[in-house]
Amino acid sequence: MKKTNILFLLSFLLLLSSCNEKILKTPKNPQNQTKMITTEKEKAAALIESIENGSKEPISYINANKYIQHNLDVADGLSGFGAVLANPPEGGFKAEVLRSFQDGNYAFSHTKYDFFGPKAGFDIFRYENGKIVEHWDNLSPITKPNPSGRTQFDGTTEITDLDKTEANKAVVKNMIQDVLIDGTGKAADYINSKKYYQHNSSVADGLDGFGAAMKYFAENNKVMIYEKNHMVLGEGNFVLAVSEGKFGDAPGDQVAYYDLFRLENGLIVEHWDVIQTIPAKDKWKNNNGKF
Repeated sequence: MKKTNILFLLSFLLLLSSCNEKILKTPKNPQNQTKMITTEKEKAAALIESIENGSKEPISYINANKYIQHNLDVADGLSGFGAVLANPPEGGFKAEVLRSFQDGNYAFSHTKYDFFGPKAGFDIFRYENGKIVEHWDNLSPITKPNPSGRTQFDGTTEITDLDKTEANKAVVKNMIQDVLIDGTGKAADYINSKKYYQHNSSVADGLDGFGAAMKYFAENNKVMIYEKNHMVLGEGNFVLAVSEGKFGDAPGDQVAYYDLFRLENGLIVEHWDVIQTIPAKDKWKNNNGKF
């Protein structure tokens, strides 16, 4: 993003914090509007992609007086968001939303970023009265394709089975609790044993790939522990679960697990994830917590 665009956007952010609702509703010049944005998920995607394309309209989707930030590297409110955008890395920010969903007053997205380095990310936005008032996210570096040749981004994008949203959310919620937290359930009760496409960077397709990864972790003193599920959101055949636990070589570190699942006929058939270490509290730039 050009420096002039960044400075303009920061100025616009500061202006928003002191202006009233009438100014926020000022119509955009029709000649500059390329797409009619009406839904919460469209607003969320436009806001994310504005960090690259410099569009100024999406910032008005945020409540100027209430913006609760859960990215612990960013200060609270519009001023925190503006401070990040005012200091871009060389070459600017990049953001491509690949999947975008909506569940009630929540919108959530799967995005390919270059945000202080190439990253895979999930973002969640909560709305009140049509304005964004809260934001969560999870980011991790982009890695090479996994043993099955899949990346963190490829795979199905089509949203189907809208009438099965709640049933699919229940499947994922129960799987997280029974299999990953309690350890009393069987993965085969929730995951299609004949069709399971895996986008985790270290795990191959199928239940066999999942089992092999768990065996490797155990043999090399690595941990993958799910302790608590905080949120389950869905639209049709896609469900995002947000959980907390421990992972990897440092069992003392807490991590956030963001797992996106695609389901068919009541079973999980595809999985993407982002795992991020939660920083020590003395490094937080806001006091809202990760979850």
